[in-house]
Amino acid sequence: MNHADLREALSAEPTRPLRRVEYEQLVAYGVFEDERVELLEGVIVEMSPQDPRHSAVLQRLSRAFAQLSAACDVRTQMPLAISERSLPEPDLAVVPAGEYESAHPTTALLVAEVASSSVQKDRRIKGELYARAGIPEYWLINLQNDVVEVHTQPSASGYTSIAPARSGDSLNPHAFSDLVISVSALLRLG
Repeated sequence: MNHADLREALSAEPTRPLRRVEYEQLVAYGVFEDERVELLEGVIVEMSPQDPRHSAVLQRLSRAFAQLSAACDVRTQMPLAISERSLPEPDLAVVPAGEYESAHPTTALLVAEVASSSVQKDRRIKGELYARAGIPEYWLINLQNDVVEVHTQPSASGYTSIAPARSGDSLNPHAFSDLVISVSALLRLG
């Protein structure tokens, strides 16, 4: 039986989501050592591979945020413990400064995802997760359409404000009023 047939056969059966603490124990045991995965709503999800443009945009974004004060830490592709069933690894998260030796941060001031093939997952699933976690600002850097979707005003069902930023526009994170990032420079557009 192939994977699709198995999934269909089990679709009517009750499932039990994996809890974050269980997932973290599996990670500690090295179960996923050679895999790029994250926990979303109790499900282990493979992360999309990065093409060169994805990596370049993330590198430029990281450089832009590197100038922030010592009051926060900029983390790239590191876990964020936002619920009991989710441990996403956003491309960039600006978190309160701290020592995260014994536990991952549980909140962020801003989260960004760079997406080509994962736009729908990042918009719908991760966007809702970040909103429910109360993260005040989420940027979905949509490489398919060369737009940055700025999500603000989190609620239990998602972000209530979504504004597109395109070539010629600037990004100004709410938590860092002195930081201005050109969308054209970030995405290397005309």
